[in-house]
Amino acid sequence: MKIDSHQHFWSPVRGDYGWMDSAGAAPLRKPVAPKDMIPHLRAQGIDRTVLVQAAPTVYETEYMLGLADATDFIAKVVGWVDFEKREDLAHMQRFARHPKFAGVRPMIQDLPDAEWMHRKDVQWAFAAIVDLDITFDALGYPIHLDPFQRLFDAYPKMRIVIDHCMKPVIREDRFDDWAAKIARIAKTTPAFCKLSGIATEARPGWTVETLKPYARHVIDSFGPARVMWGSDWPVLELNGSYGSWHEAATAIVTPAESAQIFGGTAAKFYRIG
Repeated sequence: MKIDSHQHFWSPVRGDYGWMDSAGAAPLRKPVAPKDMIPHLRAQGIDRTVLVQAAPTVYETEYMLGLADATDFIAKVVGWVDFEKREDLAHMQRFARHPKFAGVRPMIQDLPDAEWMHRKDVQWAFAAIVDLDITFDALGYPIHLDPFQRLFDAYPKMRIVIDHCMKPVIREDRFDDWAAKIARIAKTTPAFCKLSGIATEARPGWTVETLKPYARHVIDSFGPARVMWGSDWPVLELNGSYGSWHEAATAIVTPAESAQIFGGTAAKFYRIG
């Protein structure tokens, strides 16, 4: 079973995708539905996907779970609740009862305070993730690596996956600091990592050789049993295509690693039967 561990659908008319207001996101301001994904899945032989939130609202989570109910290839949903509202525990508990709900992802990369995750008023949410045995997708930039290290250390039983390799600044060849900190997280915590999003962080015209040092560092640090491939489609289309990124990842991942990275790891982490 091949799994795309990270993709999105959205309906901009709902009005809660604030990040789409930026000029750079203009090409993405259009509805994206399951029917648009099917040709890519067929072309690359992908069987199932993990649908991930793209708007910071409970409405987004409910919208995605509705799509999952109606779409066989959506295996799991990573949603959103407001960590700053303790009453949203009721939403988290309600969602956790849905068979296709996997966990939550606060949009930490968009918050002005890199230490937000350590605020006392949001700790209830991390404790609830552990208690409910759901997943936490860690979304951030390299500036968040130290805060995430401390968060992961504080919640060793939380099921964590790092999104998009924590977005190394590939276009500026900033490798060393990111590499040291991502390797430390891999060595000292049980976190998983998504091999996704890195094409978007490269300069236009990237090649396999552009992405390979970053991808191999993640695979070699975490091991294939803790690395899962994801497309980040359709955000990927800002600087690539589904086919080009899948082809590049296939060239980077060894045959011995392929079954885990392109399916087995995601199935284990997200409990996809």
